[in-house]
Amino acid sequence: MRLRLPEERPTEPPTGYKIAHPVLSQDGTRAGFTGVSLGGALPYGVLDEARCVYGLRHRAPHRRCDCGFHCVHDRATAEALLCTTEHRAAALLEVSVLGAYIRFERGFRYARQRVRTATVGPCACGAVAAALADAGWGRPGWCGLTAACAACVRGRRSVSLAGFARLAGEGLRVRAGSGTAAVDPSAGLGVSELVAEAALLQARLDWFQTQLARLDESGERG
Repeated sequence: MRLRLPEERPTEPPTGYKIAHPVLSQDGTRAGFTGVSLGGALPYGVLDEARCVYGLRHRAPHRRCDCGFHCVHDRATAEALLCTTEHRAAALLEVSVLGAYIRFERGFRYARQRVRTATVGPCACGAVAAALADAGWGRPGWCGLTAACAACVRGRRSVSLAGFARLAGEGLRVRAGSGTAAVDPSAGLGVSELVAEAALLQARLDWFQTQLARLDESGERG
């Protein structure tokens, strides 16, 4: 006799929380995320379907496998994972659980998901992030990104928070978490995005001016 688990039919997709690393495609035309544990080798888009990380042909989530997207019910539980050394550069995601799912005490394992919001932490210097810059690691065809302020971006490959959201598509919203830099809490999301874009452009302009000054000095000496 086979024991069947109870089935749920929610009127709206459940909401879950998880952490992941932002990634940018090699050609700079696509943006997505990669997990911090079992599924870290398989970058995924904002709206995507889970695949078995072991290469098996069954549909995720399979009861006798660990495949499928994973998330927790509680935001605070996901935020606590960001305290660990290896996960401090990750972003906090708010997701919609789509398709078939298996409910556990602390979260879900499920077939499809939509990432609604991504919140990135502060820059390594402690300032509020203005962009996502090359983190120094990656996956085949994908460059890992980490939060960076305008002053720390310099000549690194980077994309603004608003630019990352545009490349990712599907209505994704990317927000900057708190940092040591002063932030006006009354400013709207659109204004914050424009300020971040302006700061990033200014940082790049300063870097180019420095390089031009060095070239001029070298020319005079020659």
